[in-house]
Amino acid sequence: MPGPNRISWNDLERYGLPDNTSAVINVAGQNVLDPKQRWSPGFKQNIRNSRVKTTKALADCIQNTKATVFATISGVAYYEPNGTVYTEESKCEPYDFLSRLSHDWEEAARLPKESNIRQVTIRSGVVLGRNGGMIKQIYLPFFLGLGGPIGSGNQYMPWIHITDLVCMFIFALKNNNVHGILNGVAPQLITNKEFTKVFAAAIKRPAVIPLPSFFLEILFNKERAKIMLEGQKVIPKRVTELGFQYQYPDIEKACKQLVQ
Repeated sequence: MPGPNRISWNDLERYGLPDNTSAVINVAGQNVLDPKQRWSPGFKQNIRNSRVKTTKALADCIQNTKATVFATISGVAYYEPNGTVYTEESKCEPYDFLSRLSHDWEEAARLPKESNIRQVTIRSGVVLGRNGGMIKQIYLPFFLGLGGPIGSGNQYMPWIHITDLVCMFIFALKNNNVHGILNGVAPQLITNKEFTKVFAAAIKRPAVIPLPSFFLEILFNKERAKIMLEGQKVIPKRVTELGFQYQYPDIEKACKQLVQ
């Protein structure tokens, strides 16, 4: 939105980025799991435009600046949830709307080969932060003792604490040897059921009431509910090889911080 010390998308189109821009990070995107929005063709187009078009607009503009880094976000929906353990080197063909979105999102960020701008794309898992996303939505039900696993609870849940995700972007900006794809997930592989148990223990509440699959499919639409009912086994191989240090590498430490 327009305002002091801001650049609107209209400003970007008319004037480009400021001449003194040194780096660009794009994490723009409509909330896919907004329960107030029906899973309609129009909403799906907004989801797509808010990611692909914004990224493409910045990719076009950054080439006319002295910026040295272009860091963008994508999602682990790039990977198909089939039991395979995925690293950053893994390749997957698009298999549904969200995976196609992830592919097109990353393609929109691609700069010409002759560009001298270093590119980093972080494929983020479920971001855990107290003031937004998944934790904000489940905190009250869990606090009231109404929490529980989602569906079977056996689906894998690639996750990352919001502090670590922010620090990963800073790490990417500051280190010239960081480029390409990074899996923005914690090194610990867990299932939704394991997360539920640890989060309930941290908040000191029981969590034995499962959230049935059919309820989510009615509330969000079957295609969108897959985000919560299916999960990928994703590990941050390149992230750890590059020397990034997690502040919250395990779910117990992350949950204790989230409920403080």
